[in-house]
Amino acid sequence: MAYRKIGHGLVAALLALPQLTPAAGSEAPGVPGQYPPGDKTGLVTAAGTASKVWATVQRTGGLGEIFYPDLGSPSTRALDFVVTGPDGRATRAASATTSLTDPRSLRFAQRLSGPAGRWQVLLRYATDPHRPTVLVDVEFRAPKGYRLTAVYDPALGNSRGGDSGRTEGDALLAVDGDVASAFVAQPGFVSTSSDDGSDDLVQTGQLRGRHSTLALGFGASTGAALTGARAGLRTGFAATDRSYAAGWHHYLTGLRRPPAVADRTLWQVSAMVLAASEDKTHRGAYVAAPAAPWAFGRDDPSGPYHLVWARDLYQIATGLLAAGDRAGAQRALDYLFTTQQKPDGSFPQNSRLDGTPVWGGLQLDEVGLPIVLAYQLGRTDAATWAHVRRAADFLVGFEQDGNRAPWSPQDRWENQSGYSPATIAAEIAGLVCAASIARANGDAAAAGRYLAVADRWRAEVKNWTVTSTGPYSAKPYFLRLTKDGKPDVGTTYDIGDSGPSGVDQRRVVDPGFLELARLGVLPAADPVFANSLRVVDDQLAAGPFWHRASFDGYGEKADGSQWDYPLPADSLITRGRAWPLLNGERGEYLLAGGSSRAARTQLAVLASAAGPSRMLPEQVWDQYPPYRPLGTPSTSATPLAWTHAQYLRLAADLAAGRVVEQPAVVAERYSSS
Repeated sequence: MAYRKIGHGLVAALLALPQLTPAAGSEAPGVPGQYPPGDKTGLVTAAGTASKVWATVQRTGGLGEIFYPDLGSPSTRALDFVVTGPDGRATRAASATTSLTDPRSLRFAQRLSGPAGRWQVLLRYATDPHRPTVLVDVEFRAPKGYRLTAVYDPALGNSRGGDSGRTEGDALLAVDGDVASAFVAQPGFVSTSSDDGSDDLVQTGQLRGRHSTLALGFGASTGAALTGARAGLRTGFAATDRSYAAGWHHYLTGLRRPPAVADRTLWQVSAMVLAASEDKTHRGAYVAAPAAPWAFGRDDPSGPYHLVWARDLYQIATGLLAAGDRAGAQRALDYLFTTQQKPDGSFPQNSRLDGTPVWGGLQLDEVGLPIVLAYQLGRTDAATWAHVRRAADFLVGFEQDGNRAPWSPQDRWENQSGYSPATIAAEIAGLVCAASIARANGDAAAAGRYLAVADRWRAEVKNWTVTSTGPYSAKPYFLRLTKDGKPDVGTTYDIGDSGPSGVDQRRVVDPGFLELARLGVLPAADPVFANSLRVVDDQLAAGPFWHRASFDGYGEKADGSQWDYPLPADSLITRGRAWPLLNGERGEYLLAGGSSRAARTQLAVLASAAGPSRMLPEQVWDQYPPYRPLGTPSTSATPLAWTHAQYLRLAADLAAGRVVEQPAVVAERYSSS
């Protein structure tokens, strides 16, 4: 049967319906080429590696991106639902709620309610553990005469266009190159349509009766996709759901028991979110988030949150270690070593799942932290040492534009160069850990060289990054970074992300200096920490949360609509919101300083950022417009793997009574000075 367009007018009318949007001006799933908002309320994928499909649950109802054949390739923009009343008028949900239905598996249910509660759609989701098929259990509650239609918007192979569709019997088929999908129902659809008249294929199927099972299969051909989808229907939702749950139950039995200090459900969900963030083909490749928030969902084909960042991967790996998934952390390190750049020994700023570098920046914390991870995993074999030596030599010898390490072309927020306390902490810790691994391999000369540089950098870190002439305190305090290593000089730089230009570096602070304490470079009792935290609290506090840096513009616009680019300097169009993971970092510092009760409070605040489905966000709403409930997830990337990893890490640290991930060799070297 030839590919054809059916029902263009019907589909166009459906897509024109009002959508439940997260904030004024946010793009909705019906906008051609735009992925749904980044604030997901669920991530659905089987625990094993046989089923290479991931589905995201959309806060506004239905599914958002569905990834196939890997976690870097969204192949669906949305699977939504529309209800048509007896009068022929079509409506979407006026409200949607997502709940976690099993604290020991990534199982989610949704309730969609129509305007004035006239109808409800109850949805449950699962992926087939044996094949790339998504199953949806659908219960439709409505008066007689109401009809339910599923609206499927494919974006096969992350193409955002070029999909061709057809109806074959009662199946909706779509294909784009070597990626195909098949959409079927039990009982079968009453009617179907495929429309690509707007260069954005949309397929619809009217459901029969009040209880249905939908199966959306993927494959290299329509035949393979249809075979998988029909197999899913034959198995049935109930049996698939049980098998799906059993896989996650089995995974959790191999981990540590949730510590008493933790929210048991959030601990388990956090561990599963990290596991679900690993690709099933490229093992060890954990993405930052299964989302494309803001303008990234519109026109960034690389999808930066779908990439692997060495920085985030370190955070994820230490979270896996905290949860007891040592094998996952080992795979993460192995992945880092496979992406290490030749011949210089650095690591890509970020990469596709197959290791191909994407952005061309360089963050020296992303060179130091893989060395720290190797030490934390006890990896001292010759092959590991070869990788560590190359990375450590790169740090020792790095020079660019007349600047030498520990100066970095980018700090950990990847948008400023200079002398960053957080980056320097990672560099020093990396070199001390490299020295330990060098000694284990009989290379005393390399060990001595690395330690000499680390000691010199440690002796200078305050001279490079602590100001005594800044406007926020008469006492010395850490800066976010200095451009020139002269913190008492009013050197200026442009903030970026619509922030002000020509800002005195002494006016820009962030809490990144706490990495110096977490990694054991400086003692938590150092008086500069206490004064710096008072400055940070004065300048960056948002209720019990914190903004990540002064003048930060990486967040929604003032009216709550999406962050965008390019952004004119000094416009202050966008506002960085509060970051819950910073509560975890504060908690680690407090614990290192002996304040376990205060650290426990930070764990509770971090946990409070999770919604009912226990997904932890990148950012939460703050005290600025649009004045949404303080501490609730914004439209940033959710779930963010780093935030979940931070929760696991702080909870494990509290249970142990110490910062477990702190490299002992670093703390021991600098404990007396």
